[in-house]
Amino acid sequence: MAPDGSVRDTTLTALRHGLVHRSADEFVVGVVCHPPSALRAVVDECEPALAPPAEVLETFERRCEAFKRGGLCDEGAHNAAWEDVGVDDRYRDLLETDPGASDALDRLRDRLEAGQSLLLVGDEPSENRRSHRTILRERLERVE
Repeated sequence: MAPDGSVRDTTLTALRHGLVHRSADEFVVGVVCHPPSALRAVVDECEPALAPPAEVLETFERRCEAFKRGGLCDEGAHNAAWEDVGVDDRYRDLLETDPGASDALDRLRDRLEAGQSLLLVGDEPSENRRSHRTILRERLERVE
């Protein structure tokens, strides 16, 4: 069944600085492991089960720092580390196999099927960085 609601994704920075505006009918969901207070202040709900696994993030951060030491800018290092660590595939695996992620997906799908729109928010500083939110949005938009 196709969802009746829509899904968008953005960053906390874009939302806080007015670069992205929340629609009155959107349910705002934080999708980070450890939501900072600034994120908790702007979301309706946090779903940490939909954040990438801690071990993936730790490996990703180490590779990101290595790429920066090698001369890449922050954004370039982020995206290079994302590819090098295989975050896309590892995050998709989480969505497929983790019971907590499955339950959280079901809750968000229920909202969509009821006609509610979602705004997925992460704490990355830039919209130009690769993010699990995009994968999550695509997954929620997919008809199953």
